Amino acid sequence: MDMNQPVSDALKTLGLDLPVSQEQLDIKYKELLHTWHPPRYANLTNNPKKYMQAYKEAEEMTAKIESAYALLASWIASPPKNPPGGEIIV
Repeated sequence: MDMNQPVSDALKTLGLDLPVSQEQLDIKYKELLHTWHPPRYANLTNNPKKYMQAYKEAEEMTAKIESAYALLASWIASPPKNPPGGEIIV
């Protein structure tokens, strides 16, 4: 089964492999959001520059995680031959 690149990238971002269920996706999503939640970096350093770098990295990862989750959730919910975006997976 060939996957289109966005689905493959989303799986890699979330650290998942096929086959994946909605339950597995939800668990991994919550786990990663907890790990990368930007305010968690508040007490890691007293250096404002390092804090802002870590905070921005966490914001970027959170955005990646959320977009990967949205893509995979819609991909799982769609019929096998009609994934999001109208691309056919053979």
